Amino acid sequence: MKPEHTNVPVLPPNAHLGSDCRGVASILARVGDKWSVFVIMLLGNGPRRFNEIKRMVGGISQRMLTLTLRGLERDGLVTRTVFPTIPPRVDYELTDLGRGLWQPVEALGMWAREHQTEIEDARARFDRRNEAG
Repeated sequence: MKPEHTNVPVLPPNAHLGSDCRGVASILARVGDKWSVFVIMLLGNGPRRFNEIKRMVGGISQRMLTLTLRGLERDGLVTRTVFPTIPPRVDYELTDLGRGLWQPVEALGMWAREHQTEIEDARARFDRRNEAG
C-alpha cells in the first residue's frame, strides 16, 4: 500500500441499522428453508389441506409441517381456515403477501430442476477431487 492510499472512506458507526440486517435475515431464514419453499410452491396453485400438503412434500414429518405452516402463518404468508364440519376441515392458502413471494420461489424451484444434473455432476467432481487429497 502506497502512502497516497491512506484516504479510505469509512462508514459511520451503525450505518446499516436502517435496513435492519437481523430482521431481513430472519425473514430470509423463514422463506429460504427447504420446507417453506416446498409449501409455498404447492400453495401457489390454490388452497390445500394439511394431509394433502404432507403427501405432496415427500419426507416431511407431521411436526415439521405443522411448525412450517405456523411460521408461514405468523409471518403473514399463509392463512389457515377451519371449516365447521365433522371432522373439522382445515385449508391453508397463500395470502396476498405470500402470492407475491410465490413467483420468485417458483422461479427458484424451476431453476433448481433445470440445473439439477449440472449441480450433481459438479458435486461429484468436487467430491472426487477432495477424496484424492
